[in-house]
Amino acid sequence: MCTRMKRTQIKRFPIADTALENLEPEAKEYRIKDSESLYFRVAPSGKKSWVFRYKKEDGKWSWISIGPYSLVSGAKARKKARELLNDIVDGKNPVFTKKQKQDKEFSERKDLFKVLAQEWLEIRRGSWVEGTFVRNKGAMEKHIFPKFGHRPFDTILPVEWFNHLRRIQTEQGINEQVKRILTMCRDIYNLAKVTGRIEYNPLEGIHKYLEPATPKSMPHVETEEVPELLRTLRRYPTEETKIGLLLLSYLFCRPSELREATWEEFNLKTKIWSIPAERMKKRREHLVPLPKQACELLNRLREINPKSDYLFPSRTDVNEPASETIFIMALRRLGYAGRQTPHGFRHIASTILNERNYDERHIEFSLAHVQGGVKGKYNKAKYLPQRVELMQEYADYLDEISG
Repeated sequence: MCTRMKRTQIKRFPIADTALENLEPEAKEYRIKDSESLYFRVAPSGKKSWVFRYKKEDGKWSWISIGPYSLVSGAKARKKARELLNDIVDGKNPVFTKKQKQDKEFSERKDLFKVLAQEWLEIRRGSWVEGTFVRNKGAMEKHIFPKFGHRPFDTILPVEWFNHLRRIQTEQGINEQVKRILTMCRDIYNLAKVTGRIEYNPLEGIHKYLEPATPKSMPHVETEEVPELLRTLRRYPTEETKIGLLLLSYLFCRPSELREATWEEFNLKTKIWSIPAERMKKRREHLVPLPKQACELLNRLREINPKSDYLFPSRTDVNEPASETIFIMALRRLGYAGRQTPHGFRHIASTILNERNYDERHIEFSLAHVQGGVKGKYNKAKYLPQRVELMQEYADYLDEISG
């Protein structure tokens, strides 16, 4: 029978495993010293872990996590602490050497699901635009790696995968994202299968028993609401973001294409924006004719951000593009949460242009909705004169209806 123990009752050090197991939590987190520089931490929730205390080069004390007690025994924690102490004696930075050791241990475990997934991500990276790679990698890091990343991939049972994915659907309601995550994980296991590391894919058939994804278009206002939307955009207090929102409305490009755009892609003399293939969904260079309204906005934007290669640089690093939420949050602040998304400007343009009887081929090419196939070599300048006219007339129409 387990006996609860208060920290004041600990008399022997290093602390025996039975005492570590039975230490009871208190109202506030506390640490108790086990041996030289090694402390045992107990949270109010009862969660227990090991931490190492050391003095940095500036003379200030700091802590390094050695791991949770559920995974790191007392003997293992003391071994790791001795290694860190030896590093300090040798003049090494304990934080750096700890990370080196962790990276080495991890890289040597080729059977871990996270290692297999990272191998697959690098293989697929060449066929994705950078935004897709970042989004898919982020989904794995958020939803899969914490649960299965450090497990040998051939030991994770189908029922474990089903229960985990079903739990995400139930608790978060992100059926569409779960469908995408399942597709990625199944493909990761296919990589292991074709390379002889497993004989069967544990994710085969699971999609039949998960909640189906419900396809839906990106929220956007009705046509009659567009004039007020445009007037509201022009009142946005931050000039840089306001310009971005207006460019989305005039150019109806994908939000990531604008957010990650660099100045070298634009030729304001010829009034053409050339989006490189690696940034396009279809991996094909795309030309966007620039109406005069867009050129004026771009000239104003250049004055705001003269020192960055990006039209919309990050607030923390001018050498990186702005956060993917920049336009989403702006529309929310304007009161359009759930009603209008940055991507929704494409739906608005498609609706208006079709209602005004523009040639469907010109509309689809302007939206970069170009199907693959063998019907001839892709021509980035196809219908360019017609699209120049379409883009200018559409921008003029938006100005006309919004006053």
